[in-house]
Amino acid sequence: MLLIQKYFPNLTEIQFKQFEALQGLYEEWNSQINVISRKDIEALYLRHVLHSLALAKLIEFKAGAQILDVGTGGGFPGIPLAILFPEVKFHLVDSINKKLKVVNGVAESLGLENIKTTHARAESIKGHYDFIISRAVTNMPDFVGWVKNKIAKKSVHPIKNGILYLKGGDLTEELKIYTKATLYDLSAYFEEDFFETKKIVHLPLKYKG
Repeated sequence: MLLIQKYFPNLTEIQFKQFEALQGLYEEWNSQINVISRKDIEALYLRHVLHSLALAKLIEFKAGAQILDVGTGGGFPGIPLAILFPEVKFHLVDSINKKLKVVNGVAESLGLENIKTTHARAESIKGHYDFIISRAVTNMPDFVGWVKNKIAKKSVHPIKNGILYLKGGDLTEELKIYTKATLYDLSAYFEEDFFETKKIVHLPLKYKG
């Protein structure tokens, strides 16, 4: 929790309690349904919570924004962002139903009313979203194929609507066909070694009706 306070010192009392509860909730759920490795559960706030919140260092989602989290797994980055942005609507999607059982359980325990979940492949999701977020579920060309027709027409944020992708390593080859992609180094936001090679990829996408 000290890590979260370090980088997000202005949490409300409710948000603080929600973030604080994550460790116990994930330990309890993980003992029933394994969604996080043992090593990662010991470093939950660093490897999952703070990593998810990197998006909040790049952009402050506006009230009423619609965000689609594809391949959310145990609820990342969706759940930490839903705590931080209670007036933003998050739609968490995964093709593995038991993972969503964990997500629903955690969200319910935290009293998060701005999350909905769907057990489905991303391609089958209907609707339009300001941003589509994910943590490296596949390579970018495949991901774009899944979500390219799900972008909202009106852009109300400082950066254009599209994909916000958390990924590590050298992305030169993967992104060479995307001339409009912008990379943001997480080491600019967080000083911990874990973030040294990690990035946010912002890829603007046009609305398709």
